[in-house]
Amino acid sequence: MVKIDIISGFLGAGKTTLIKKLLKDGFNGEQVVLIENEFGEIGIDGGFLKEAGIQIREMNSGCICCSLVGDFGTSLKEVVSKYNPDRILIEPSGVGKLSDVIKAVQGVQDEVDIKLNSYTTVVDAKKCKMYMKNFGEFFDNQIQYAGAIIMSRTDIASEKKVQESLELLRSLNKDAAIITTPIENLDGKKLVEVMEHPVSLEQEMLEEEHEHHHHHHDGECGCGHDHDHEEHEHHHHHDHDEECGCGHDHDHEEHEHHHHHDHDEECGCGHDHHHHHADEVFTSWGRETIKKYTREGLEKMLEALSESDKYGIILRAKGMLPAEDGTWIYFDMVPEETEIREGAPEYTGRLCVIGSKLDEHALEELFGIA
Repeated sequence: MVKIDIISGFLGAGKTTLIKKLLKDGFNGEQVVLIENEFGEIGIDGGFLKEAGIQIREMNSGCICCSLVGDFGTSLKEVVSKYNPDRILIEPSGVGKLSDVIKAVQGVQDEVDIKLNSYTTVVDAKKCKMYMKNFGEFFDNQIQYAGAIIMSRTDIASEKKVQESLELLRSLNKDAAIITTPIENLDGKKLVEVMEHPVSLEQEMLEEEHEHHHHHHDGECGCGHDHDHEEHEHHHHHDHDEECGCGHDHDHEEHEHHHHHDHDEECGCGHDHHHHHADEVFTSWGRETIKKYTREGLEKMLEALSESDKYGIILRAKGMLPAEDGTWIYFDMVPEETEIREGAPEYTGRLCVIGSKLDEHALEELFGIA
């Protein structure tokens, strides 16, 4: 099964720079074929990549997603049989629609042993607003269909401009991971990981919380929370007449915002609480930010979060944030216990708070995120 990765983005956004980095230290040990589809008569980028020993099939006779749909299956079959690659990178024309390229790949999946692995869009942080205004539908489409978005030139654009672009991108795509850290500061493997599995910090934390919430018990609920605290709204609820030692899958049950047991038994039921969606148990507030923090300032913020109920009932807070001194600060907090440490650069600053009755406005003020 050959992985297909689509790298889209407007002309001059920085796709070639990204591809060079991925080839150099993201796809180590893999046989990679790049299919380029330049808009125009001459494949200008072909030269330097050939020097890197990469096989290129240049397709200059039009756009992969319109006039080439007929030949696309043939081209892919030929590439797969001739080079037997682990991965094919498709760099479509800068003015093509990402949705059409995705469709073209999906259209030949039955004929060729391939798997659509990722679809990433590169966006110039300085030109985002202008492109959105001038190229509307085409630019928007590349953003809306992206699994991950890489913002280029964030190192030379103003912080205000990057934040503005980030918000514009987020208005078109609320789920994609948006990488704001300059790609030269990130490890190639990290980039591949984000492109392939763009998981929001909220999802990541909710999954972790469920892991933590899993049963390490001797007939008790090993979730780590005190169930006497009614206000935590953090109990399991099973509306059935059987005892909860049933061992069956509760997925089919009517879900509420929390789980409860309508009986006096402890939660020794032995079933897997992963079947309950995280958003039925917790509410969460998460933000992406390029704002830089100091360790001392962050300590005070987390102290306030832990000690005051003005922000809601806090179960957990976690984040990876850029520091003013150029390092990255990672933090993980449960009430009355905080860990702050230095960590590797992340693709963008992210923080998330989980709990109930969260006051989002107060949280925004606390972390200085308008």
